[in-house]
Amino acid sequence: MKQANVATRQQWLDARQELLKQEKEFLRQRDALSSRRRQLPWVRVEEEYQFETPDGSRSLAQLFGDKSQLIVQHFMMGDDWEEGCPSCSFWADGFDGTTVHLENRDAAFVSVSNAGLPKIEAYKQRMGWNFMWVSSLGSNFNHDYQASFTAEQMAAESVYYNFRDTKFPASEAPGISIFAKDDAGQVYHTYSTYSRGLDNMNVAYQYLDLLPKGRDEESLPHPMAWVKRHDRY
Repeated sequence: MKQANVATRQQWLDARQELLKQEKEFLRQRDALSSRRRQLPWVRVEEEYQFETPDGSRSLAQLFGDKSQLIVQHFMMGDDWEEGCPSCSFWADGFDGTTVHLENRDAAFVSVSNAGLPKIEAYKQRMGWNFMWVSSLGSNFNHDYQASFTAEQMAAESVYYNFRDTKFPASEAPGISIFAKDDAGQVYHTYSTYSRGLDNMNVAYQYLDLLPKGRDEESLPHPMAWVKRHDRY
């Protein structure tokens, strides 16, 4: 590892305190941005989406359980895939320890893929995960929320992802969509994020960012070229 500048403890402390000022300002800006996010208008969900779950078919409203908020993690796995995306799997390794805390803050969590439930269940068992993971296969849900693309879109090399027309290398894409449900049972879409917007939900990346090497991805063919499914390292 290439060594950085070496300083005295006092010189390090002076530099660290200066950086701390910038970190605090960044956190204040993030808090302000989070407040703006919560002020976004809601969009009524009119489509009657259905999902296949281990307990049978469920509507979007039913995925909330007894919660008023729902986090949907769009997990890249198509019906013709034998495995889930390695990068999405990297994120998913942190889900199980988080969901119990989310549930105690009035939020349900579910991962959704455009693959059949048997494939999802087989991969979930292989990876040793317990979080709720359901199939949207046969519905427009993933397509409507920028997480799946049609054969025509892929052939045209133009898909709508991260709120713009762009090229994408796969027919499935990662993302997070947030929904709320009112007392009458009406569901609303409140927020979605994609691409680098998912970074903060990856605990391993947050730790890597603290290290001298950081993510150490600059020399790789693409940023996550190093990532493997946890049973393949």
